[in-house]
Parts: sequence; structure tokens; C-alpha cells
Amino acid sequence: MPLQNQVSPTGCIENTSSRGTFMGNRGVLHNPKKELQRLFKIKPWITCLLEFKGRQRELMAPGAYTELFFLDEVTAFAAGHRPCAECRRVRYNEFRDAWGHANLPDVGSKVRAPQMDEVLHQERIEGGQKVTWRCLLADLPHGAMFQVGGHSYAVCDGEILKWSFDGYTASARDKLPETVDVLTPRSVVNIFANGFRPEFHPSAAS
Repeated sequence: MPLQNQVSPTGCIENTSSRGTFMGNRGVLHNPKKELQRLFKIKPWITCLLEFKGRQRELMAPGAYTELFFLDEVTAFAAGHRPCAECRRVRYNEFRDAWGHANLPDVGSKVRAPQMDEVLHQERIEGGQKVTWRCLLADLPHGAMFQVGGHSYAVCDGEILKWSFDGYTASARDKLPETVDVLTPRSVVNIFANGFRPEFHPSAAS
């Protein structure tokens, strides 16, 4: 049976044989039997490269952080993760600068990771449940994800794509309500609205 390590846009961690294009970290979540015991342990929820400097890891090794996986960067942002400042330093700097200017203009690019992590934590989870917020679908920028009827969707260059662990499929906008429950944290949607473009899975292009 596959390990429980694939993250959905709602932030839930599921068992699936699908493979992601990014890895992530929320601290040590598993026991010695490689069973998940908690949803998170630390406030910095990060998104990492699958390969970095030739490092090799045993998945869910005892005492090590739990390796989580995402379909793409869009999914990771929706779940409430941000780029890692080590293995994705350039992307982290881009995100930090965009996040600071969009959400704390007096601070701008001088914003620090703990400040972002504190805000993101408040925006993504409360009482163990995913935080969502209501918005007009027409107002959501490229990269934002939302949920309707238990299904997750993404806005991609004005088109609506239905999400799955295996990729995206086209969806008709006119079959969706005008106002939706947004999954992507509000502060991240703010940077998307200012032009920051998250990376989509290749299936979004097809």
C-alpha cells in the first residue's frame, strides 16, 4: 500500500500511488511504522525540490521529517506551503519579495520567513480544519484554487481546470457558482493578483 504522503489542495494528506513534482515538509508526522500521527508539527510548511545536491532519503525514516508530495506548485500553495529557502532559494526570494510587497508594503522585501509563516498558518488551518474564504470566481487570479461540491479547481490563464492527484482536466466555468470557497490562502492570492505566477503541472497545458 502506498504511504500516506500525497497532499491535496485542501491540505489533507492521502494514500495514493500518484507521483508529485514537488516535495514538502511540515515536521515529523509519522511513527516508526510509517503511519501518520498528526497533520503538522511546525508552522513553516515548505515546498522542496524532488532532488537536491544528490541527497538520498529513506521515506518516513525514524525521527526524520515526513516527506510530503504535491502534484505541482499550485497545489502546494493552495495547501498553505511556501518555497523552501534552501533547495529553492531563488524561488523563495521571489516569493518573499512578492509576498511582502503585496501584504506588508511597509516591510516589502525585508519580510522574514517567520512573519510569513505566522500569517500563512492563520490563513490555512483553524482547529485542525482547512480555512477557506469566499470570493467571486471572476475575481480569482491565475493560480488560485477553490472548491465546489467536494472537488478542487484551479484558475489557469482564465480557464477553469479540475484537479486530481494525477493532473488537471478542463472544466466549464458556466457550470460553477459565481461565488466559491477559495482554498489558496488570501495572502498568496494577493501575490498572484500582483503578477506572481505559480508553476502548473504539465497536464494543465493539455
